[in-house]
Amino acid sequence: MKPYKLYLASILAALLISSFSSADGVRGTVMSVQGDFIEIDVGSSSGITGGDSGRVYYTITVVGVERPVYLAKIKITYTSSKTSMARIEDKTGEVKVGHQVEFARKGPVAGEVWKDNYLGMEFVWVDGGCFEMGCGLWAGDCFDDERPVHEVCVNGFWMGKYEVTQGQWERVMGSNPSHFKDGANYPIEQVSWNDAQEFIHILKQKAGKKFRLPTEAEWEYAARSGGKHEKWAGTSSEYELGSKAWYSFNSGSKTHPVGQKRPNGLGLHDMSGNVWEWCQDWYDKDYYRNSPRNNPEGPGGGNFKVFRGGSHINEPSIIRASVRNWFAPSGPHSTIGFRLVVSSK
Repeated sequence: MKPYKLYLASILAALLISSFSSADGVRGTVMSVQGDFIEIDVGSSSGITGGDSGRVYYTITVVGVERPVYLAKIKITYTSSKTSMARIEDKTGEVKVGHQVEFARKGPVAGEVWKDNYLGMEFVWVDGGCFEMGCGLWAGDCFDDERPVHEVCVNGFWMGKYEVTQGQWERVMGSNPSHFKDGANYPIEQVSWNDAQEFIHILKQKAGKKFRLPTEAEWEYAARSGGKHEKWAGTSSEYELGSKAWYSFNSGSKTHPVGQKRPNGLGLHDMSGNVWEWCQDWYDKDYYRNSPRNNPEGPGGGNFKVFRGGSHINEPSIIRASVRNWFAPSGPHSTIGFRLVVSSK
C-alpha cells in the first residue's frame, strides 16, 4: 500500500466529502510544527485507503501524553508522499516534533457529504433529532391532513443532495421515460413509485449500498433544515422563495437542472419545487393523529403512496414543506420524481 498525504481543512469549511470507510487507529510521527500546521509521517502501512478520500472529521490524539486531543477534518490528497499536512483545531494541548499521534474516526457530522462510487450521487448527512411535524403557525394555511402538529424523532441518515437525475436513471435502467428530456442533469420524472423501487433494487445490486426512499418524517425533517419552523425548504420568506425553488412563478412550466437554486440549511437542493418526490410511506389522511413518536414509517398498507415538496407547476401554497400529496404506486406523472436516502450505519 502506498502512503498517503493528508490535509486537514478549516473547521469552518461548509461542505465535507467523505466515505463510509475510515482510518481508525492510524498512527504517525510529527515531523515539524509551524504555527497551526503540523507535518505528520503516516508511513507506508497506514491503513488508509482511497475510499477515505475527502474531508472527514477525525480526532487526533497524541499517544502517550495525558491531555491533548484535537478535533479536525482530514482530506487525503496524494498517494505519493509519506507525510501529511494538518491544521490543528480546538487545541487542548501542545504538539511537539517527535510526538506519536493517532487518527480515529468520529463519525459523520451534520452537513458532511458522501459520494457513492457507482453513480457519483452525493448524500448529505442529516443528524437525527426531534421536531414538530405538520403544519403549524409558521406555515400559514394548512390542509386537514397536515394536522395535528405532533412531535416526531428520527435517527440520522444520508439524504440525497439532489433529486435523482435523468442521466443517473438512464445509466441504471437503460431508458429515460421523462416528459422533459432536456439534459442528463434534469430530474427524472414520469416515474411511478413502483418504478422508483425497481431503480433502487437494481442500484443496490450494482453499488452495494442500502438505498431507499425517505420516510415522510425524514423527508419533512430534512426539508425544513433539520426540523426548523420553515414554511418552505430553507426559508419562510416568500420574497426569498424564488432563490430556493422552481415553481409556477419562475419555472416556465418545466423542470430545470438539479442544484441551480440555493440549498436549504442542510445543503439540500430543490426540496421545494422542481418535481414532487416520492416517499416510502403509504398515505393515510388521519395518520398524524396516531403516528408513533420515534421513526414513524407510515401506515401498514393503503391504496396510495405519499409524495412531497411540490413541483414546477405549483403555487407557493402547494410547495410548502408540510404539504402531503398522494398517488397510486403504479401511476407515473411528469411532475413526480424522487431522491434517495441511505440509513445510518
